[in-house]
Amino acid sequence: MADQPSAYQTDALIAEDIEAYLQLHQNKGLLRFITCGSVDDGKSTLIGRLLYDSKMIFEDQLAALEADSKKVGTQGQEIDFALLVDGLAAEREQGITIDVAYRFFATEKRKFIVADTPGHEQYTRNMVTGASTADLAVILVDARKGVLTQTKRHSFIAHLLGIRHLVLAVNKMDLVDYDQSTFEHIVADYRSFAAEIGVTEFTPIPISGFKGDNIASAPSANTPWYTGPSLIEHLETVEIANTAAQAGSFRMPVQWVNRPNLDFRGFSGLIASGSVKPGDAVRIVPSGKTSTVDRIVTMSGDLDEAVAGQSVTLTLADEVDVSRGSVIAAADDPPESADQFEANVVWLSDQPLIPGRGYWLKLATQTVTATLAQPKYEIDVNSLEHLAAKTLDLNAIGVTEVTTDKPLTFAPYADSRQLGGFILIDKLTNATVGAGMINFSLRRAQNVHWQSVDITREQHAGMKNQKPAVLWFTGLSGSGKSTIANLVEKKLFRMNRHTFLLDGDNVRHGLNKDLGFTEQDRIENIRRVGEVSKLMADAGLIVITAFISPFRAERQMVRDMLPDGEFIEVHVDTPLEVAEARDVKGLYAKARSGQLKNFTGIDSPYEEPETPEIRIDTTAMTPEEAADLVIDWLLRDG
Repeated sequence: MADQPSAYQTDALIAEDIEAYLQLHQNKGLLRFITCGSVDDGKSTLIGRLLYDSKMIFEDQLAALEADSKKVGTQGQEIDFALLVDGLAAEREQGITIDVAYRFFATEKRKFIVADTPGHEQYTRNMVTGASTADLAVILVDARKGVLTQTKRHSFIAHLLGIRHLVLAVNKMDLVDYDQSTFEHIVADYRSFAAEIGVTEFTPIPISGFKGDNIASAPSANTPWYTGPSLIEHLETVEIANTAAQAGSFRMPVQWVNRPNLDFRGFSGLIASGSVKPGDAVRIVPSGKTSTVDRIVTMSGDLDEAVAGQSVTLTLADEVDVSRGSVIAAADDPPESADQFEANVVWLSDQPLIPGRGYWLKLATQTVTATLAQPKYEIDVNSLEHLAAKTLDLNAIGVTEVTTDKPLTFAPYADSRQLGGFILIDKLTNATVGAGMINFSLRRAQNVHWQSVDITREQHAGMKNQKPAVLWFTGLSGSGKSTIANLVEKKLFRMNRHTFLLDGDNVRHGLNKDLGFTEQDRIENIRRVGEVSKLMADAGLIVITAFISPFRAERQMVRDMLPDGEFIEVHVDTPLEVAEARDVKGLYAKARSGQLKNFTGIDSPYEEPETPEIRIDTTAMTPEEAADLVIDWLLRDG
């Protein structure tokens, strides 16, 4: 690679030929890094100093240079350090830095994107966001305070997220008179903690973000005892992650299938690891089909080779089944595919993890439904002890087992951040509630295989001359669900239809007798009933269920188990005061007196259906009329 131009040559190039400068700038390597640590450790001041000492050029200044390069010389690039710091401080005072702020700057050797992440514990989720794409983390420590809990938390998360380059920036050295022993004590303290979490290497640098010591050059006059690199020198020379990724086996998650016409069928995505050339043998996961690469297509023309970090479109020599979520991989070393894993999870929501509840899990280009078991343990970031836990609260880090509704193509996170890292999304609010890193697939996931059978669900239904369905009656206790469901089954029976009624109380005498009424047990109760209902629908039956099923997420989980149109939600809509007045079983009275805990409508919520297929107002019709309403709906639906 040719030597980079000097600062003087760069300034002259900007003034004389902005296009040449931009081309030079474009071909530089890019390092993504984060600054993190505890509150008021000096992140904003440090970033201001980095921008200033690197003679950083803002993107809007670049646009101005492109528009009129002759009017802007080197004088126009000077940015006052005080103005930078004042601007960043103003953002902090306005609360802007509770989110992740991304800054762009460049030196003569490399371009940088720095994620300025908040130090507040309640915004740990934002630190996770910034770290998820970073190659390096600058962990700031206030020289006066030493290693704090948030220092440990951010270091642990950075290591967990696969960041292998850590810089321990001991900041505000000017406030401790640049004392060498203070610096060495903090480094020793951090090294002891780092060894416990598996960090074997880190780069300690004594700095003053405000004074500029050891930022652009080292050693500063104030730290003659320091013999290491300056912060910018280290950032310019550290290995970029893509270099390691390119050495791995080829993997490309398919983002979309590109077919503009009948003569072209390409598969587009970002190469996660390895490299690929035309003629290479590839395997499609999870289908297992094989082919060879025909072309590597880009907007700029075909390539002879593509490597990790590039977005390309591949065409294959054979017509094989490839869709979004598939992974095109080296034929002789494909990734695994499984539906059960052990994973590290960082919980990012104010609402705790609900074991057994269905969440969307997004990994690379794949989206599946996932349920998490009760955590094996939670990790105390201070002591690194493994603590017993029934759930995970905001910012908690734990290890748990994850089960997905269909096989997921993955690699352990230690091998691939792209194919090993996932996020969890609440199905109702679409809020990101967790981030996870897969450790390995569970052995039972590899030992249990789906057995194909010859008689299909369509044949079962055809023999019964009916369309399978699950009539899901939901409503408060005492609303009349069981009464109406029983009448519906009797009417269908007289019509020679094959049915089966699953009643909430009856199921708890057998299949679910081991479950209580906590939120977790209610979720498991519905999950089991949903699986049984699915099996019965596969047998061609019309299944009728009567369960309070108070949570929308679990009703949606059952709906997702079935083909479109087979789940029919029937909301038996009875006001609480009416249901309580009936109180046939005396349950409301017990709940009001405190004898019955977690009772729906009293001390446990009921989430009404938002768009049920059928709504029954029991204050306006009799049970017989309600049953007729359901039958009429079924007849209209075929």
